[in-house]
Amino acid sequence: EIIFAVGGDTALVGVDISSTWPPAAKKITAVGYHRALNPEGIISLHPTVIWNDGNWGPPATIEQLKKVGIPMRTFDGGSTIDSTKALIRLIAAEFHHPRAGDSICDRLDRDMARADSLRRTYHDTPRVMIIHFGQAANQYFVLNHRGAQQQMLDWAGAVNVADTAQKWKNLSPEIIAKEQPDVILATDYGFDLQGSVEKFKRLPGVALSPAAKNNRIYRIEEHDMVYLGPRTGQNVINLIRLIHQGANQQ
Repeated sequence: EIIFAVGGDTALVGVDISSTWPPAAKKITAVGYHRALNPEGIISLHPTVIWNDGNWGPPATIEQLKKVGIPMRTFDGGSTIDSTKALIRLIAAEFHHPRAGDSICDRLDRDMARADSLRRTYHDTPRVMIIHFGQAANQYFVLNHRGAQQQMLDWAGAVNVADTAQKWKNLSPEIIAKEQPDVILATDYGFDLQGSVEKFKRLPGVALSPAAKNNRIYRIEEHDMVYLGPRTGQNVINLIRLIHQGANQQ
């Protein structure tokens, strides 16, 4: 997304399947899931360098790519707004568009300020659960208090009720029912598997939550919650409006 934002997209010959924003990214050849990449597919695109965030593989694929001599560069993903802006400026400089990087960072700052002002107009604190993959083997994959998703909920003025020790955690339907979330944010993959709000809210555990009873289950894009980037401020604003629906404003 940052590469597109700074005008470097013409250099892209391949992406992994999680690279879905902007929509034009879907038109670029996909080489598979970033943790299960096939070296032949990458090599066939004749890249002059492979950019990654360190979270890719498997190791055997990386070793094979090294053997054929393809250079690799690792960029640390932004875990805060400041580190995200540093990453944006770094990538903008790589494409010789430093002003584009500065402009994007300025807009991000303005958007975050707008988000903070909007959040302060609400006085409710909704209890939210983020369900990542919907239902799998009668377990639910939820996002806990660590990572970008927690920052997003903090910025939006919500409480994350998924109190688990790991960033990603399978929870039983009984645990979900016990936590009684006011709002459930269902990420795109899991929501789309169900096909509608009506089907999603009938899932075990989910069906017993206030979120289901009050029709407060909302589809969200996974990448908007788990990665920080140029649109994070806008995403926070959208999240605030979503989870505080019906609440009184100051």
